[in-house]
Amino acid sequence: MISFLKGFGITVPKALTGSFDPAHGTYINIFAVVIVLAISLLLTQGVKTTTRINNIIVVAKIAIIILFVIVGMFYVKPSNWHPFLPYGPHGVMRGASLVFYAYLGFDCVSASAAEVKNPKKNMPIGILGTLIICTVLYVAVAGVLTGMVSYTKLNVAAPVSYALQLVNQNWVAGIISVGAMAGMFTMMLSMIYSSSRLIYSIGRDGLLPKRLGKISEKHQVPTVSLTAVTIVIAVMGGLVSLDRLTQLVNIGTLIAFTMMSIGVIPLRRRKDIKNDGFRVPWYPVLPIISALLCIWMLSQLPLETWIVSGIWFAFGMVLYFAYGIWHSQLQKD
Repeated sequence: MISFLKGFGITVPKALTGSFDPAHGTYINIFAVVIVLAISLLLTQGVKTTTRINNIIVVAKIAIIILFVIVGMFYVKPSNWHPFLPYGPHGVMRGASLVFYAYLGFDCVSASAAEVKNPKKNMPIGILGTLIICTVLYVAVAGVLTGMVSYTKLNVAAPVSYALQLVNQNWVAGIISVGAMAGMFTMMLSMIYSSSRLIYSIGRDGLLPKRLGKISEKHQVPTVSLTAVTIVIAVMGGLVSLDRLTQLVNIGTLIAFTMMSIGVIPLRRRKDIKNDGFRVPWYPVLPIISALLCIWMLSQLPLETWIVSGIWFAFGMVLYFAYGIWHSQLQKD
């Protein structure tokens, strides 16, 4: 956004362009705050309006990804793929632990279950369908990108645009930059949406104040939970560095996925709840492998991330035992 405004001769004061870091002259990332507020305002207009805009941008985004793969294929040099795994299997897993937050996109699909017409049928299709499509696109982009330019030169902020500029495809690089902004927009839209629905569900179940579980009559949107989520995300996005945020999101996602993997095992044996929906295949082997891989990736994260997340989880436990457990709808029932 700052680069975009520079093109029109508009310079933003440095103090407003980064997280709170007085030593380097930055105090707040004002764009992070404004964009989060704008997206939340859009989400208050209801799911239909938001989904329509999101779908248009997603189609454009996928078209841009396919454009890069097609154009980039003509500039691939197989010699750039040697060695194919420069850091070995350990490097692959370490990389996976650092970008695991990408899997929150699939978690977002499950968060929208309450607003799906036929969740029993459509949720598995939505989750597994997006997983397959994203895997194909990730592999295609990674393969073409590292084939165009040696991996040793790709430690830059915008590697795809950088690779295209090296082969003098500046027009495609410009389109890719627009696609990257569109990608970040849809990602934030999905995450703020799913976060608000998660807080709404917890409030509805009584684990958080009931007010968070209320729906506005006009747009059928959980406005209170959306407002609460917006404040937290805007403050974190505006004041905390991106590296620290990424690490915290990774550890939170990995712990959640570990618990989900383990949780499938006792849930399958429960006789008091219906078990006629989608069933995880290769039970119990697949849930155990999933949990072990998540735990292994957790071990790759830095100590400071564990300390900060430990404080955060301790706060959550205090909140649960001081309030949630006493007001739980399940407890009352």
